[in-house]
Amino acid sequence: MAQRSRSNAPRPVLWIGTSKEDVSGFPDDVRRRIGGALWEAQLGRKAPWAKPLTGFGGAGVLEIADDFDEDTYRAVYTIRFAEAVYVLHAFQKKSRRGIATPRTELRLIGQRFGRAKEDYEQWRRAQRPKSR
Repeated sequence: MAQRSRSNAPRPVLWIGTSKEDVSGFPDDVRRRIGGALWEAQLGRKAPWAKPLTGFGGAGVLEIADDFDEDTYRAVYTIRFAEAVYVLHAFQKKSRRGIATPRTELRLIGQRFGRAKEDYEQWRRAQRPKSR
């Protein structure tokens, strides 16, 4: 699991693409569950209901799946970056066949992970103290 920042302050949550807008459209109970998992991630912990998303090389990309009113809502975030939590994607699973994450969603998550990596690298460069 990623280390918390030196100041022990919660890590910021950064949203990629439409993930924030997508989560805001979810039912209140689902939003609270996702928010709880993100808070745990900000503190350097893993919520018991967050599970590693297969296909992304370990436990650095996590998925929250919540069933509500006969629908399934999912949010995917990464803790691979030491000083930030990135929410990569959030969606309502439409397929009634199986529990697997659809390939189209996995491709989008992969693309957004690449964007998060670029964003984090730029953010880290901007945070470095300037030498005199």
